[in-house]
Amino acid sequence: MSTRLSDYQYELPPELIADRPTERREQSRMLVLDRIAGTITHRHFTDFPSFLSPADLVVLNDSRVIPARLHDVTGKVEMLLLEQRGALHWTAMVRPGKKMRLGVSVEVAGTMATVRQVLEDGTRLLEFDSPPDLDRFGEMPIPPYFHRPADEMDKQRYQTVYAQDPGSVAAPTAGLHFTQEILASLPHAFVTLHVGAGTFHPVKTEDLSEHRMHREHYTLQQETAQRINETKASGGRIIAVGTTTTRVLESQPKSPGDFLGGVSRSTDIFIRPPYEFQRVDALLTNFHLPGSTLLMLISAFAGRDLIMAAYAEAISEKYRFFSYGDCMLIV
Repeated sequence: MSTRLSDYQYELPPELIADRPTERREQSRMLVLDRIAGTITHRHFTDFPSFLSPADLVVLNDSRVIPARLHDVTGKVEMLLLEQRGALHWTAMVRPGKKMRLGVSVEVAGTMATVRQVLEDGTRLLEFDSPPDLDRFGEMPIPPYFHRPADEMDKQRYQTVYAQDPGSVAAPTAGLHFTQEILASLPHAFVTLHVGAGTFHPVKTEDLSEHRMHREHYTLQQETAQRINETKASGGRIIAVGTTTTRVLESQPKSPGDFLGGVSRSTDIFIRPPYEFQRVDALLTNFHLPGSTLLMLISAFAGRDLIMAAYAEAISEKYRFFSYGDCMLIV
């Protein structure tokens, strides 16, 4: 059983980090990992539908990324809005922190923002004089390891084609490979989980039992719950697209015989070995950062040794890693 942070580290050549998307969404490569047979095969995302039967159901996260990164009028202060707490209040990551002490006001996004509270984790509670104009002044919150500013391309490509409900500050990246045409050809349903601050916070404790996940809000729509119930009753599989979808589904009642219902709440579930999955039968996911809770989640699903072997082969075969990278289908 792998319960140490050091069990989830690996070396990745920097040139394999994809800081730009492929020319077309569906061009990504897809490593297929069979948990039972222990086999690894190399395919392309366009092959994804061939791994489904008509009885299966693909479940996706339809949260929409908001242009949450802001700079003040001087260009010296950066803010990443994390969670809205009322019409005029947001929690935010800021840098440099010394310029955003308690009571400081800055001009940003067509209004003024004042630091009303410095929270325990270093984030700030900001109060705006009027709602910030994110559409005009906000930038897409692409990951810092891209080492570049967001541009016009990111407004389209750092967003799934089926994104609906605004609220995420990072994309549910496993869904970035889908086109409208591929999605329309598959039996599918949606959940909504707004990706929040937790995606930016690394695990800092060697003993994983000491790590605490941030809570993230989600909605499991009644229609989706009904379709999941019907799929399970007919012997079909639930194919989760992404770790966020997986966290929503696995946050539901644990007995596989329990029927799901529509619900809207939050979850801080931390899925890591050992964990027995109850809702998800197969998982489409991207390649994750070393030491991340996402890598721990897929290790719980397929076994750490098999996952690390798959990652080693993906590196050997020069797959593209992380948000704009290639994908893995675990069956």
